[in-house]
Amino acid sequence: MSKGWRHGTAWLAVTGFVTRVATAGSRDFVPPEERIAVLDDDGTLWTERPVSMRHDFILRRLVERAKRDQALRGRLPWRASAEVDLAKASAYLAEAVASFDEQDAESYAEQVAWFLAAEAHPELRVPYAHAAYLPMASLIEYLEAHAFTVYVLTAGDRDFARPAAARLYGVPPERVIGDAAGLRYRDDGATIAHEEYAGGAEAAARPAVFWSRVGRRPILAIGNSNADIPLLRFAGGQSTGGQSGRPVLRMLVVHDDAEREYAYTDGAEDALAHANTEGWTQISMREDWSAVFGRP
Repeated sequence: MSKGWRHGTAWLAVTGFVTRVATAGSRDFVPPEERIAVLDDDGTLWTERPVSMRHDFILRRLVERAKRDQALRGRLPWRASAEVDLAKASAYLAEAVASFDEQDAESYAEQVAWFLAAEAHPELRVPYAHAAYLPMASLIEYLEAHAFTVYVLTAGDRDFARPAAARLYGVPPERVIGDAAGLRYRDDGATIAHEEYAGGAEAAARPAVFWSRVGRRPILAIGNSNADIPLLRFAGGQSTGGQSGRPVLRMLVVHDDAEREYAYTDGAEDALAHANTEGWTQISMREDWSAVFGRP
């Protein structure tokens, strides 16, 4: 169950925590129905550089549309996509996503599944079908073997994250939470269509989004960036004294492996500061993971 992990501080923190909460008679025992874990997606379950997997999916779809419609080729973001100018094209993602309004939700999921099966990361050359972080996949298996219910909370497109999490991690769609594209029912043969993309939840709102769906606080939370701070602080709950009132494990994936993935701290500076002052367990990709990509 520890495939992809070196048996260092981070993995020992996981196994020690799980043993305490899953052992009957333990002072820290937590009933199975309350063993809730939540993981961020971009940068926690799969790579987010140079653009997120979802953004790459959108940009490649723009290229395909430009091939079919010559009138689009000279306009942004289609032109930048065709030129593989990821930075410029990413600046127009709101417009790009809006161009796919009215997409049937089920055919959208099928296109995501095809993308994962057929495409590879533009720089790392890892097939997206194998682009899951192997240690996180084995961690999810380990948690589920100890009666944890694992959720994915996305600040991006929920309808992209659902088929991605199902294919790469075996997390079913009903356990992927987000508030991305609006949906409406078409009275034309029972189809669900996307409406205007509303964007992901603000970081501070993500605990409320999670609570609205689950109705419980997680006791284990994993993120990788400043946007995940509210979610990690929400985990466990607070007693009247301000300390955690129940067992809790908060973990932060640290991107420090330039050889096998990327090394960066921009966008995670505050999260790292919280990890240092509040005792969150830091997962060093370089030191704690024996492998980065793959399937368990």
